[in-house]
Amino acid sequence: MQHGETAESSFYVGIDVGTASVRAALVNQAGTVVDQAEEPLEIWEPRPDHYEQSSNNIWKACCAVVQKVSQSAEPGQIRGLGFDATCSLVVLDKHLQPLAVNIEGDHNRNVIMWMDHRAGCQVDRINKTKHDVLRYVGGVMSVEMQPPKLLWLKENLRQDCWDKAGHFFDLPDFLTWKATGALTRSLCTLVCKWTYTKDGGWDDSFWMDIGLEDLLEHNYAKIGNQVVSPGECVGNKLTPEAASELGLPQGIAVAAALIDAHAGGLGVIGADVTGHNLPCDKEPITSRLALICGTSSCHMAISENPVFVPGVWGPYYSAMVPGFWLNEGGQSATGKLIDHVVRNHNAFEELQGRAAARDQHVYLYLNHHLDQMRASQPDRILGADLHVWPDFHGNRSPLADVTLKGMIVGLTLSKGIDDLAVLYLATLQSIAMGTRHIIEAMEKSNHAISSLFMCGGLSKNPLFVQLHADVTGLPVVLSEEVESVLVGAAILGACASRDFTSIQEAMQKMSRVGNIILPNPAHKRFYDKKYEVYSKLYQHQREYQAIMEGD
Repeated sequence: MQHGETAESSFYVGIDVGTASVRAALVNQAGTVVDQAEEPLEIWEPRPDHYEQSSNNIWKACCAVVQKVSQSAEPGQIRGLGFDATCSLVVLDKHLQPLAVNIEGDHNRNVIMWMDHRAGCQVDRINKTKHDVLRYVGGVMSVEMQPPKLLWLKENLRQDCWDKAGHFFDLPDFLTWKATGALTRSLCTLVCKWTYTKDGGWDDSFWMDIGLEDLLEHNYAKIGNQVVSPGECVGNKLTPEAASELGLPQGIAVAAALIDAHAGGLGVIGADVTGHNLPCDKEPITSRLALICGTSSCHMAISENPVFVPGVWGPYYSAMVPGFWLNEGGQSATGKLIDHVVRNHNAFEELQGRAAARDQHVYLYLNHHLDQMRASQPDRILGADLHVWPDFHGNRSPLADVTLKGMIVGLTLSKGIDDLAVLYLATLQSIAMGTRHIIEAMEKSNHAISSLFMCGGLSKNPLFVQLHADVTGLPVVLSEEVESVLVGAAILGACASRDFTSIQEAMQKMSRVGNIILPNPAHKRFYDKKYEVYSKLYQHQREYQAIMEGD
């Protein structure tokens, strides 16, 4: 600490731009969230697989939440600002104004969201090049990354967007530009989503091979040629205009940003586990897997040396924890999948009514209802005859196949609450099976994972957490501070303010272990069998595809 301050007298603002909302938190040096606020975001879905947002709407929401939380501190106490956001693509014209990414020409909708899958044809062609940069994305580029989206814009909106574009930002970098006026990009965003490498920078031949050679102009000015590591101070700190809009003192440090999942990893993976009797207590930090669970889920494993895992993104150097290589697995739809399955069931309205009568969230009610079903039918193993393959939005890892579809085996004519509860359970089980699949792929490539460190909205669901422990056979560590993503963003601001010597020091001092959920050994045999069925579902889907595609 500096200036004789205590942990309670210095604060950092962390801003998390998620899929559906923006949140801000005021966090002290001990990593405690003192105040937080949230604002919803608009999402447009003009046609299937097209998801768009507005950078103006996002920035306005950022200003609203920061204005609220900053009132809980004296201006001189706030020393740094950190952003994280989804890896969505923001397009601005040559005058730095929003530029439409849609055929309607609506310039307010200038953001192609991370989960937008419009560029399926483009990503197929990119992957067919088999360019060497693809080694660093698990061998296969995802449709959720930026090169296929850029190629789609060039091929579909050449005159109205591509030719008029002045800057393409990853959303986290757009936010630091709004705050500082600096066009600096974060190493995290460029390495993870744009094919930039720490040592080689941009690879000219890649962009030329895929038909985006015009991005080479002016030393890649449109996509970034000034790059710094996450947590480093960006530009000349907070500008007077941004300070006024955010309600913060001008001149405070603004950190190079992180993708939202990476901020969650930063907020949990470095916690001091001494005295908690965990396997990772005596092991290096590389034995921990950070699992960030929200609309989608990300699985973050770090290593001292590069590890190439087929179907898993990375290795990315210093993309989350400086000095370590990152592998990033993921599931494209988890929270979104659960909502989809539950809300589209015939019994959803009845569920809503029952939950409201008890003043409970629908998922808390379903968890309670499952407990009642087990108590009333002790000889029945719930979910034994209902199996879900969860890739309703394609598979991100480790199969890296956007064409995969969801599967449900074992449906009946039942339409009641019991049926909904078991389908909900089977969906949660399938998501946990997907995590086990990703971990197995990582371990085959020499990662050694002994503990899961979980955060995000789904980590608040005790059934979701317990199932991950039971299915993987690993302990799940939750943070004492529930809002780990916001803490991760605040850690960036703390580092930019130079109140800590490194991100590693800030991680250790600003994140603390909360509950630890252990696997139930009595369930191991059941979930081993269930995982065998899970694997068969994938094999069967492939067989069905081959039959239908055959002569």
